[in-house]
Amino acid sequence: MQSKYILFIIIFIYNILNVRAQQEKLISFDEVLNKVKENNYTIKISNQNFEVAKADFNQTNSVLLPNIAISHTGISTTNPLMAFGSKLNQEILTQADFNPALLNNPDKVNNFATKIEIQQPLFNADGLFMRKAARSKMNAVELQMSRTKDYIKLEVIKAYMQLQIAYKAVEVLEKATEAALENKKIAENNFKQGYLQKADVLSVEVHVTEVQNQLHNTKSNLKNASDYLNFLMGATTNETLKPLTPLVPHLDLDIYNKQLSTTRADIEAMEKSTEAYNNMYKAAKMSYLPKLNAFGSYEMYDTKLFGTNAKGYTVGAQLSWNVFEGYKRIGKTQKSKAELEKSEISLNQYKNKSLLEFNKAKRQLKDAENKLNLTNLAVEQSNEALRIRTNRFKQGLEKTSDLLNSETQYLQKQLEYLQTVFNYNYTKAYVEFLIK
Repeated sequence: MQSKYILFIIIFIYNILNVRAQQEKLISFDEVLNKVKENNYTIKISNQNFEVAKADFNQTNSVLLPNIAISHTGISTTNPLMAFGSKLNQEILTQADFNPALLNNPDKVNNFATKIEIQQPLFNADGLFMRKAARSKMNAVELQMSRTKDYIKLEVIKAYMQLQIAYKAVEVLEKATEAALENKKIAENNFKQGYLQKADVLSVEVHVTEVQNQLHNTKSNLKNASDYLNFLMGATTNETLKPLTPLVPHLDLDIYNKQLSTTRADIEAMEKSTEAYNNMYKAAKMSYLPKLNAFGSYEMYDTKLFGTNAKGYTVGAQLSWNVFEGYKRIGKTQKSKAELEKSEISLNQYKNKSLLEFNKAKRQLKDAENKLNLTNLAVEQSNEALRIRTNRFKQGLEKTSDLLNSETQYLQKQLEYLQTVFNYNYTKAYVEFLIK
């Protein structure tokens, strides 16, 4: 009977562990990054923004390519002019049609016309510069898309490390809970033996409750970090992700010698945007020049639907020059010039601000490195202090309040060290993000 009871306990514990294992999914950083590249919503939106800019540029092909239109028109008329013209186009006029009575009061005439028209731009200076502006805009959006991917990668690094720190914090708090419960037993035994007051036991119980509440909150933060990582990957599953690797500091002393890149995608995007405004300004100035276009048409007329009995063509060229449009064109040129100057100022501001952020981030990285060494030393010292006080407490030689203070301090130093590791790794990743 006892063996059956033990077997039942083993199966029960195994099922609990198995369910927990099924709820947690081990995942590497590279696997997360690949899924983010494929399914992240922000990256997909960025890709579509590029497709929009590419489509806008393709529309400017009209500056170079012909415009071709085909139409078929059918009319029935007794209008004297229309009736005579329709017969003339159909090439069916006779001597009798010149009878004044028929010219003034013609019979009903049916006319079906098929027309093919072609318009070919020959010289359109402002259109060519608008095409260049559209190309520059497309290139700027493409560079912005590349920078968006870099930013999302930085966000993935941050989210993955948040999940790492959450798991490590849970591990630390679980050990702290075990230690607090063990000290609670010692306190209760000492109380029974008359070595402690009831207030001391209550203080230990309060400490246990605080650690357990902190553990519960940390587990909630762990689930939140997992959900956010799933969101970045475009996943809708509720399974809890678990990092394949633990959170450890990745020191890099060479990074302090690196400089801000002038070919960074976002800076180049700003330069391409300024280039687009420059071409738009040139296009506005070129709108004062005349435009030259060729045109041609091929026409077929008949009294029947889709008939082609009579045929004819027209070809020619048109030179047009809109000399004055009130003050509209002058105002448009002034606006384009102001937008160009604004873009140039914004570009210089962005470059200077980027350099400012880069230098600030490097200093923050150095501060994080120094704090990393100090917090690691503080963890070791607080651990040793806790060990000494725990041994003395077991012997009844240490105050309960001192033990609780040591436990709290050791727990805080461990969590502080984890946060410092996170801050250092993320700051280093941010500096690398600013360098590219």
